[in-house]
Amino acid sequence: MLPNQLSPESFAAYPPEAKRVATARIELLQKSPLAFVPLLLRELIVYDWKFPAERKDLDRQFAWLASLSPEQFAAAMAAFTKLSLAPELEKTDWINSPGIFSEQLSAHLWKTHQIDAFSAAAVEYVQKSGASGGEDALPTHRLGIVVIGQGVTNNRYRLFRKLRPLGTYFTQVKHENGMGTLLQVVAKRAAAHPEPFAHWYIDGGAPAATDPQSPLALVSYAALSPVRAAVQSRMQKLYEAPVFDPEHLRTALALTRPEEVGLAAGRDPVLDRFQLSLITEGSGTQVFATTFVQWAAREALRRAQPVTLLARFAPRQREKPMNELLTETQRNPELDPQGSLVDADMGAWYTWINQQRLTGADKSAFLVWFEDHEEAVVVAPSFERGKRSDAAIKLDDLVRQIA
Repeated sequence: MLPNQLSPESFAAYPPEAKRVATARIELLQKSPLAFVPLLLRELIVYDWKFPAERKDLDRQFAWLASLSPEQFAAAMAAFTKLSLAPELEKTDWINSPGIFSEQLSAHLWKTHQIDAFSAAAVEYVQKSGASGGEDALPTHRLGIVVIGQGVTNNRYRLFRKLRPLGTYFTQVKHENGMGTLLQVVAKRAAAHPEPFAHWYIDGGAPAATDPQSPLALVSYAALSPVRAAVQSRMQKLYEAPVFDPEHLRTALALTRPEEVGLAAGRDPVLDRFQLSLITEGSGTQVFATTFVQWAAREALRRAQPVTLLARFAPRQREKPMNELLTETQRNPELDPQGSLVDADMGAWYTWINQQRLTGADKSAFLVWFEDHEEAVVVAPSFERGKRSDAAIKLDDLVRQIA
C-alpha cells in the first residue's frame, strides 16, 4: 500500500485521539512519500499517550506542513522522495506497525548505502519544522534537584567534579528534614503552576510521602518492582532461548502492553505508558536503581519538559552475571551504596546537561545534595561559578534562593 491510497478507514485501529489527528491531516499524509509517512505515524500512533509538550510538537509539525505551498511541500519532501525503497517495504503494515517498518527501513537504507542521505533529510526536516513555531512561555523558571548518596556513611570520593566549575560548592549545609524540605519546595511549585506533567518526583527506592492530590508526577523504582519482575521474566526466557536474537528481544519488549506486566487499567494511561517505556526501552533500568533514575530523569526532561524535577538516587545492587540479575524476585540483592554514589554523581551531571537542552536554560537553576551530609552544589544565574563556600547554611535557605 502507498500513502496516496490512505483513507479514514486505514486508521480504524488507532486510539481515539490519534485517529482524530490522522483523519484530519489525511491529505498531508496522502501526498507524502513512503520513506517519510511511517516516521510521522510512529509518533502519531501513540498520540493518546504522549505528554502535552510532545503533542504540541507533533501538532506544530502538522501545522508547518499544512502551511507550505505545493512547491514548498515538494521541496521539503524531495530528499525523502529520492530514496529508493525495496518493493517489500510497500507490502508491510506500515500504518499499524510503523515502528517495525522504521526498523526495516533503517536496515534497507544501510544495506543500500542511502542512510547518510536519509539522515541529512531527517535533520533538515526537524530543523525547519522546529523553527516554524514560537516557543511557549514557561510558567516559571526550570528547577532541577538531584539527591545522591543514600546509605553512604563515610565517603572519600570527590563529589561534583563536573558541576563545581559551573556553580557554587557548599561544604556546611545544615540538612534537618532534608528530603521533607525539598519535597515541600517541589509541592509548592506544583501547586502554584498546576499544569499537567510540569512537576516530577523520581525516586530510586521507596518514595517519601507526598500529597496524593498534588499534580506532582511520581515515578518510583520500588513501586515498579512487580512490573520489573514481569519484564525480567520475559527477558530471561528470551535470553535462554536456543538462539538468542537481540533484535527480537528489543521488538518483543517494545510490543509489551501495560496490562501484560501488571500496570492496572484505570490509572493515568500517559504515566503508565511512560513508566513501561522506562523498563522496556532503557538499558539496565530493569535491574539497576541508579540507571533507572538517570534514564527516567532524562526521558522526563526530554519528553515532558517539566519546569520542576526532583530526582533521588538510591543504592543499586552489585553487578552480577545477567542470569542472576534477572532473578531479582527470587533473592535479596546485595546493595552497593559507595559504588552507587559514584554512579549518581555522574547521573546528576547528565541530568543537568539534559535540563540545559530545554528552553529557558539561561534562567534555570540546579541543585545537587549529598543526602544526609553537608555537601551540595548549586548552578544558577545568581550563584558564582567555581566558588567554594564553607559558611554554614540551612538547606531550606539554600533551596529557597533558587525556587
